[in-house]
This record gives sequence, C-alpha cells and structure tokens, in this order.
Amino acid sequence: MVQEVAGSNPVGHPNSPFPLVNDGETVHTEVSETGRFERTLTIQLEESELEAAKTKAARKISGEMKIKGFRPGKAPRSIVERMVGADHLRSEAIEEAIPATVGAAIDESGLDPATVPSVTEIRDLDDGGVEVDVLVTLWPVLDAIPDFDGRTIEIDPPTVSQEEIDHQIDALRNQFADLEDVDRAADDGDFVTIDVSASVDGVEIEQAAANDLLYEIGSRSFFPGLDEILVGAAVGDEVEGEGTLPDGFTNDGDQDVMLQALVKEVKAKQLPEITDEFVSDVTEFETADELLEMINDNLRGYKIEAARSAFQERAVEQLVADVDLELPKALVDAEAEARVRNLLDRLESDDVGFEDYLRIIGRDQVEFVEDVRVQATSALATRVVLESIIAIEDMEVGEDDFSGALESIAAGSEMPVEELQKMLEESGQIESLADDILRRKAHDRISEAAVAVDAEGNTIDLTPVTVDDQDDDEDDEDDDDTIGDDGQDEDQSPEIEE
Repeated sequence: MVQEVAGSNPVGHPNSPFPLVNDGETVHTEVSETGRFERTLTIQLEESELEAAKTKAARKISGEMKIKGFRPGKAPRSIVERMVGADHLRSEAIEEAIPATVGAAIDESGLDPATVPSVTEIRDLDDGGVEVDVLVTLWPVLDAIPDFDGRTIEIDPPTVSQEEIDHQIDALRNQFADLEDVDRAADDGDFVTIDVSASVDGVEIEQAAANDLLYEIGSRSFFPGLDEILVGAAVGDEVEGEGTLPDGFTNDGDQDVMLQALVKEVKAKQLPEITDEFVSDVTEFETADELLEMINDNLRGYKIEAARSAFQERAVEQLVADVDLELPKALVDAEAEARVRNLLDRLESDDVGFEDYLRIIGRDQVEFVEDVRVQATSALATRVVLESIIAIEDMEVGEDDFSGALESIAAGSEMPVEELQKMLEESGQIESLADDILRRKAHDRISEAAVAVDAEGNTIDLTPVTVDDQDDDEDDEDDDDTIGDDGQDEDQSPEIEE
C-alpha cells in the first residue's frame, strides 16, 4: 500500500526515536534510515485517537451519502457505522487521522521532505490502535565531490572549412545575381517564366491559374509537383504532370490535380565575381581580402562559442557521471510527473493533442515516458552536484551577480529593471533567481577548472572572438544566408522542459 500524505512542510534532519505530542495525545514515532536519502517514520496511533477520528469520518461519510431522515453530514455516527460497516468506518478514520499526525511527526523529527511523504504500510496492533510506516524522501546533499580541477574534456576543434566560407560568399553573390536568358532546357536553380494552371478531371481550377509567373526551379515554393515537370523543359514547351494543391488552398486544398505549364522563358543566374570593386560597391569593405577576413573571423567566433558551450556542458556531465549518486525513486517520479504535466499544459494551450505530439516526435507512449525519466534523472543529478559545490565552496550571490542577472532578464523582456525586481519580489521569485545565479556560478566553476582538448590530447584555445554584427540593422528576411552565420539550422525537435 502506498498513499501520499499531504499537508506538511517540515525542515531539518532526522534523529533517534522520540515521543510526539499531537492534540494532547502522546504518539510514539521512530525514524529509521531506509536509504541514503530516504527515511521511514513509524508512527503509532492509539485506539483513543482512532475513536475521535471515527466521529470526523462518520460526519464526512454522511455528507457524501443520502440517509433518510437526516440532512447531509448530520447523521449520528452509530447510524453511519451500521450503514457502511465498522471495518469501513475504521479504515476511513485511519485515513482521517494520518495526515495531521504525519505532518506533526515530520515537523518534530526535523526532516525536510523533497517530495510528498507516502504511507507504505498500516498494521493493526494487538492492544488496539495502528502502526503506520511513512516514507520520507530527502533532497540529496553530497558531502564531497570528485576533484574537477585540471580535468580534460575532449571536444571537436572549432575550425572553419573552406566550404563554409564558400557558402557565405555564395550567399552574397546570390543576393546580387543577374538573370540572363539561356537557349537550353531548364534545370534546378534556373528561373522560368510560365503560365501555369491546375485541373481536376479536366475542369480547371480558376484560383490555381497564374500567367507570366517567374519561378525558381527547385525552390518548391508553389504547388507540389511543379518543380518536377519543369526540369528539362525548354522555351515553348507545354508540360504537364501530377501535383497537389496545398492544404488550405481555397476549398480545393489538399487534393491531387493535373498541373499544366507553358514555358515562355528560361533564365540562368549569373553570379558576380568577388572583386575589390564589387566588394566595395555592395559591402562596407574596400577589398575582397577584407571581406574574406571578416567572414573567417565571424565563422570562427560562432564556432568557438558553440565549442565553448559544448565544452561547458560536457565538463558538468563528466563530473556528474563520476559522482556516486543514486537518486530516490520518489524524487525521479515527482520530477518526471512535473515535466509531463508542464508539457501537457503547453500542448493544451497550443491546441495540440498528446497523440499528435507523440506522432510528431516519433515516439510511442512507453518510449516517451522512458525519455522523460532519463531527462528527469539527468536534470536532478546535475542540480544535486551543482548545489553540493555551492555548499562545499560556500558560494554566495553578490550585488553585481544579482544586478547583472536582473539587467539581462530585463533586456530580454523589455522591462525596466526596477519594475522587474518589484514584480519578482511580489511574486516571491527573488529566491529562485538567487538559486539560479548560484547554480550558474557552480556550473562556471566546473568548466573554468577544466581544460578543452582535441582527440589527440592537444589543448584547444576557446578564447572568445569578437563577432562583427554589421548586418544587425538590416532586414532579417534572408537570415539563412547572412554573412557570418554558421549556416546550420537549429534543432527544432520537440523536447521536455526542465
């Protein structure tokens, strides 16, 4: 039997058996070590206490059932007992008495539960009354951490390839490319001027027709299937093939159609050469060498930042893996349940069904639950290690740490610092912010003490490089091809939040 017990908020640590005074009655309680971070409270409830609880239980039962001749909650205990049975009433009385008794016992014992305590067993005593075992899970605290000074962390060196530089150069050249008529069949990357239409069973769909449409083959920016029928077509060709109207396209969306296209022009992009004159005309630089140097520096800056992030995370992960820490099951269960609950709330606010979400991430429910437990275990272990370092090294939050964090949050939320601080104080989140700052300091302490190396053991210099943000004031519509970008898409796969 496992039953959660609510209504307690104790602090402190366990001690040897002691008498507990509760509502004028002496309740004998023992505290035993069940696990490294678990304690079992064994509490005795006298028969006299159960008799008092029976009256409360009878009143509660009579309020939930209709008893002829009595208003809800007003039937005498004797009548309620006859209707539900003595055993049932006693069972209800035990459940009635346990929460307050357990809460008082935890307060007196000095324990600090990390999760809701749970009743694991209830035993009848020979001389009346019951004995209750309550499992209390404590927040893990480590007295020592493996030495992390001078640890070597292997990462991939932040090198910039010629291919990545060429990608950035091509992005710039494409922005200023000219289109010239060519006397050949169209191919991917070419532009064609077409008259296009779509029909179903020979009946043309008026809204799907377009004349003199300039279209880039391979862009897949129009109807699915159009790119395929245009490859290999020359000026004057009339081509057709199967296609699909996009979902939501008028009332005819998401249905198969026959596409027809008349090719009027075939144009190829003519990319400009990267000369000093071209660079001077279209950029802030005077020469091609200056442009190439900037691109290389920016790419290296982004690469180093990514490598620093990977190094810092691996340094913490390696230390956590070396710590002898077995987390209590109840703690992992509580963290996993909180993560699932938060996810379901977000899905509900986005009007996304849970089954649809599982289909999107390619997991069944069993795999999903296992993933969540792995994430919960990892997050908890990391937090325990960081908080242990904070305690061992006696870290504190300084005024500069606090003001810096407030300024950073305020800048992201576009809120004045004073208003943000007042809001956090009123909502009771100041302490949480301080905890976050301390965990970040512990995180930095681990990475600063470690050394980044490559596969051969050579030290890697991760000194940050200043990145030229000359494009910040320009439109962001071509972000994927902006000079200085690392050219890689962010991972958009769904993830459970901590």
